[in-house]
Amino acid sequence: MNKRKSFSFSSIFRNQLIIPLAALVLLVLFNLIMDPSFFKITLGQNSLGNPVLSGALITILDNGSELAILAIGMTLVTAASGGQDISVGANVAIAGSVMLRILCGRGDSAEMQAPVIVAFIAACIVSMLFGAFNGVLVAYFKIQPMVATLILYTAGRSIAAWINNNELPIVNDPSFGYFGGFIPGIPMPTPFFIAVICVIVITLVLKFTTLGLYTQSVGINESSSKLNGLNPQVIKLLTFVILGLCVAVVGLIKVSRISTINYSVIAKDIEMDAILAVALGGNALSGGKFNMYASILGAYIIQFLTTTLYKYKVSADALPAYKAIVVILLVVFSAPTVREWMSKTFNNLKNNNTKKEVA
Repeated sequence: MNKRKSFSFSSIFRNQLIIPLAALVLLVLFNLIMDPSFFKITLGQNSLGNPVLSGALITILDNGSELAILAIGMTLVTAASGGQDISVGANVAIAGSVMLRILCGRGDSAEMQAPVIVAFIAACIVSMLFGAFNGVLVAYFKIQPMVATLILYTAGRSIAAWINNNELPIVNDPSFGYFGGFIPGIPMPTPFFIAVICVIVITLVLKFTTLGLYTQSVGINESSSKLNGLNPQVIKLLTFVILGLCVAVVGLIKVSRISTINYSVIAKDIEMDAILAVALGGNALSGGKFNMYASILGAYIIQFLTTTLYKYKVSADALPAYKAIVVILLVVFSAPTVREWMSKTFNNLKNNNTKKEVA
């Protein structure tokens, strides 16, 4: 009987979700102790008189949804290539710039020059092409992912500015703001619903296709997957293209929030948060097996941490330092040796207590 209990607890420490869930519990307890009003949700009205929910939790769901969408693509890229794409922030700027160019034409306009769906499809195509560019460098030229994506990371925002001749087009149609704000009559922020749709889509893709299996196979052992009839280059390329599609969705949300764009600020450092979300989900950054839902949970936890830090007046410049501490802790507690040590330590304490009770 004791052996069964010991085994069950040991398996808990090996569970991939233990790290994000532990981080979530710590954040919840911290805010409950420091300021329980953190969890207060109120129903009010926005400037247009529509009912909207507000509060720290709503902010987490709202802003965290962008990160969750990116975490979907970043998880696949990490699993297949054993590396990360650091150009997603710059690619978001490009996607947003493409959308605004199509919607506004050559300048500001009281009416949109094209339907939003047309602009969004164009942004998806452009983002997937840039994703394919990164994928080709990684899959076919064997360049390390972080180095390959450094090209677009460096040049992407300049490309975004060039698309609109370094101007800042503004969409004056209020309906465009629904994608990054609130749909009239619905008090929950629209980005949350967009993230839910993305999660449903990737769930169906992973369930009814072999994408997940092939991605993990390539990430675990590329040579072995090739012997089993897979094409590692195509699979790696596909994951970067999927990440490009996720980037376009985030680009739509970003530019919709303010109906314009700031090339140097939009989605700044979001790639680091996306990578951290994958790591916080317990996924190995060296590739291989992955848990998509753990990454999505990790994305909202990262936003939980960010919102908590902002609440306690931590400046934006200091945020990376706090997140660096989280990275260090993640690396330590994700190490198999540390998990084994924690499991053995608890089991020894449990066995000693059992012996004392018997005595």
